Amino acid sequence: MILRVILSPEDIRKVYIDRPQSIESLLSTLKSKLNIQSDFTLQYEDPEFDHELCNLTTITELPPEKATLKVNCRAPPSDSSQSDVTLDTAVMSSSSDSSIKNGNPGSITASSRSQQWPVSFPIPSFSYDVELRLKRGNEQYAKDGSLLSLSKDVKSEILDKLATAIYSYKAYPSNEEFESVSRALTETHPCLKEPGSATGWYGWKISLKFKMGNFRSKLRDAGCPELTVTSEKCHASDRKKYKVKKPRRSETNFLPDLPAGSSYTALETERKDIQCEMTKKNPDWHVIDAAMEKTFCARRKEIVEDEPTVSEIRRRWPALFTQRQVALEFCRLVSIDLKRTFFEGLDKHDYPGSCNYTPSEAMKFQNF
Repeated sequence: MILRVILSPEDIRKVYIDRPQSIESLLSTLKSKLNIQSDFTLQYEDPEFDHELCNLTTITELPPEKATLKVNCRAPPSDSSQSDVTLDTAVMSSSSDSSIKNGNPGSITASSRSQQWPVSFPIPSFSYDVELRLKRGNEQYAKDGSLLSLSKDVKSEILDKLATAIYSYKAYPSNEEFESVSRALTETHPCLKEPGSATGWYGWKISLKFKMGNFRSKLRDAGCPELTVTSEKCHASDRKKYKVKKPRRSETNFLPDLPAGSSYTALETERKDIQCEMTKKNPDWHVIDAAMEKTFCARRKEIVEDEPTVSEIRRRWPALFTQRQVALEFCRLVSIDLKRTFFEGLDKHDYPGSCNYTPSEAMKFQNF
C-alpha cells in the first residue's frame, strides 16, 4: 500500500509498505523507514468526515490501498532534523555549541553516533543574530530573488555549525555527502545561493571541505582517539604503523572515546567477567549484552591499535563470536540493524510463489 506521511508542514513523504497487521507493526515500520527517533502517535484522514484528521487506534480504520497519515511526536526530539528551526531554539542551542567556536572541540565525541548518514541532511539552527539575518534574507529572496551578502563572521559560524553536525555522523564524509549538505543548506536557506553558480552551492561544498579539515585538526589536537590514530605516521623504528587500520566509509563508531567516569582498568574487569560468564552452561545474556555494550570502546581500541589475530580476539572476547553479538556489534559499529538489512535484501530477490522452503527450513530462518 502507499502512504502519504506528514512529518511537518514542510516535510511530507511518500512511503510504500506491505499492509500492516497491527498498529504496532505500522509504527515500527514507519519508525525504521523514516528514521524517527522518538515515540509518536498517528492520525489519518478519515473519508467519512471529509478527510479530517482522526486518531488511528485500530488497524482496521486504515484505508485499504492509499492513506494519508500525520506523525505526532510524543516528546520533542533531540535531533534537529525532527523539529522546525526557530529563533527561540537558536538561542538555546547557541550556548551549547560555543565550545567548538571557542576552541574547545573536545566536547564533541564519536561515541554517541547511532545513525547512518541521513537521506536528507538536517541543517542545524544558528545563533539568534544569524537566524534573524537568514529569516530576513529568505523573506527578501521570496519577494524578488535577491541573495544575502554574508560577512566573514557569519559565514564562519554557519560553516562551524555545519562541521559539527557533519561530525555527529562521520569524520570523513565523501564528496557526495558534502554535496548533500551544501544542497540542503541552500534549499533550507535559498538566500545563501551563490550568484553565477550552476548549482548554487558549489562554493559552499569547497568551503565545507576546508572547514572539516580544520575541524578534524582541532579535535586531533584535543586528543580525539578516532582522529589521532588515523594520523599516525610510519617511522623507521616502527614498521607496524604502516598497517594501522583506517575507518571505512560505513563505520559510524570507528574508535569511540572512553565513557565518562570509566577507565580501561575497569573495562578489563568487565571483559574478564564476560569470559567467566561464557564458560557457564547457560550464560546470562542480559549481563553479557550490557557488558559488551560497555566495553565496546576498549574492544575497538584493541582491534584498531593492536591488530590481534582472530584466534586472539576469540580467546579474549568469546561472546563476540556468537550469533547474537555479531548482530549487536555490527549495529554498534555501523548503526545498521544487520538482521533487518539482511531480510530486506532477501525480500528484493523474492517474488510471490518463489518460497520452496520446507516447514523446518522456514522455522530456521524465523529463529535467526
